[in-house]
Amino acid sequence: MLIAILLLVGMAILIYVVGLARVAIAERVTPSIEAMGLGAVVSFFDTLGIGSFAPTAAWLKFRRLVPDRLIPPTMVVGLTAPAMAESVIFLILLGVYVDPLLLFGCATATLLGGLFGAPLVARARVWVVQLTVAIGLLLAAAAYTMANLNLFPAGGTATGLPPGQAVAAIAASFGFGLLANFGVGNYAPTLVMLSLMGMDPRLSFPIMAAGGSLMGAGASIRHLQIRQIDLRVVIGLAIGGIPAVLVAAFIVKSMPLELLRWLVLVVVIYAAAVMLRAALLGRREQATQPGTTAVSIP
Repeated sequence: MLIAILLLVGMAILIYVVGLARVAIAERVTPSIEAMGLGAVVSFFDTLGIGSFAPTAAWLKFRRLVPDRLIPPTMVVGLTAPAMAESVIFLILLGVYVDPLLLFGCATATLLGGLFGAPLVARARVWVVQLTVAIGLLLAAAAYTMANLNLFPAGGTATGLPPGQAVAAIAASFGFGLLANFGVGNYAPTLVMLSLMGMDPRLSFPIMAAGGSLMGAGASIRHLQIRQIDLRVVIGLAIGGIPAVLVAAFIVKSMPLELLRWLVLVVVIYAAAVMLRAALLGRREQATQPGTTAVSIP
């Protein structure tokens, strides 16, 4: 089953690379230098367990690099490349220890959720996307706070789950994949869920990474077709992120992350507040224009 997952991830990598390269060459897109630096930083710390979606969304909002409604799909497509590198590394190092049915079920459910959610975010009103991203950022802030205060569930030593819990985990993974299209990362909720169920937290990483990379590949193809993304930022995040993942995985063994989490927490809360304010203002403006309808993407 592990070989099947690796082959599936390999196919996803090929489809993603071909799809992104074809669009980039056709439109002669050059990567954003700032996005390359951002991709390197967030992907480096993502490999160490900090997460990449929340700080990326915060920076894109803070710097106004991408319109609000394009932040989630731009992140999904751009950060899929480093997520794929992570998935290969974690699957090789830790995948053999995970219950193969749980690994396969959660990963494929996350993929299906990503496919289902991609067109939803493209059709959603701007204020809905802003509100969802704001909620995701606040949840990430809560996760950073819990991690620093040692309040995260300790987890257990299990390598798999009983049938009932496994079904629940697979169903939840579908939801995580769907929400990832709106900028809500799947790493933190997956880690918390599996730890509460008694899994060894270290074995959550191959599940999270495999699911994230498959979801990213499937959703990316949809987003590339819809074209509601900023390609310069996408390519910058992808190019900057891959080498950073390799450095973090193979060179850095341990480093103090608590201070960094507190710093990221401040930025994330600020971005969440700004995004929430924009969502509320957008909702109020829509309420005064009853004839306004959602943008529909053919």
